[in-house]
Amino acid sequence: MAKAMTLLWGAGSPPCWRVMIALEEKNLQGYNQKLLSFDKMEHKSQEVLDINPRGQLPTFKHGNTIVNDSYAVCFYLESQFKSQGNKLIPDSQEEQALMYQRMFEGLTFYEKLNAVIYYDWFVPEGERHESALNRNKEALTTELKLWEGYLQKLGSGSHVAGPSFTLADVVIFPTVAYLFRFGLSAKRYPKLGEYYNLLKDRPSVKASWPPHWLENPEGQDTLKDI
Repeated sequence: MAKAMTLLWGAGSPPCWRVMIALEEKNLQGYNQKLLSFDKMEHKSQEVLDINPRGQLPTFKHGNTIVNDSYAVCFYLESQFKSQGNKLIPDSQEEQALMYQRMFEGLTFYEKLNAVIYYDWFVPEGERHESALNRNKEALTTELKLWEGYLQKLGSGSHVAGPSFTLADVVIFPTVAYLFRFGLSAKRYPKLGEYYNLLKDRPSVKASWPPHWLENPEGQDTLKDI
């Protein structure tokens, strides 16, 4: 089955990491994959555009079926391979509802993280303002406190939607991992730190860990004061 799948991905991309975790969780190892360079603009190459007109990664193909958005790929894999690997959508009505809620809140979480750590990348030099970056940092701080509260409410050792590892964890863990890669203080945000430590050694996470992080374990300190 996995041999009929192709993933075009970029290192340092949480959306790509989401898909790779999902593939591991569903025991779909052995898929075709190609690592592309964002720095070389390979995500805008004709190879990608032929499959994904938006020129974005991940780009995923299963046989003749193309699915490009990372959330869509994760839902697709769980739907098509329900009985294979780990079950990622819980049966419990309450836990399932919370899973969906947290998944889509995760998009806002990721957006607010990007607005800080990639501010210089997204905003042209002549349009950058310290006040704008400070507002972005304040928005991220508010978001972090929200997630810290969510995890506090669920209790020690919980995943983001309850006791089980679900699709919510598949899509949110990469964002949390990036927070600590960029210097977030686990002392200031202990519940997020606990959640990160809970999942960082999970087999699917370890198997898909960003290769350049393995080569250079030292992160950055962009978020040390957040």
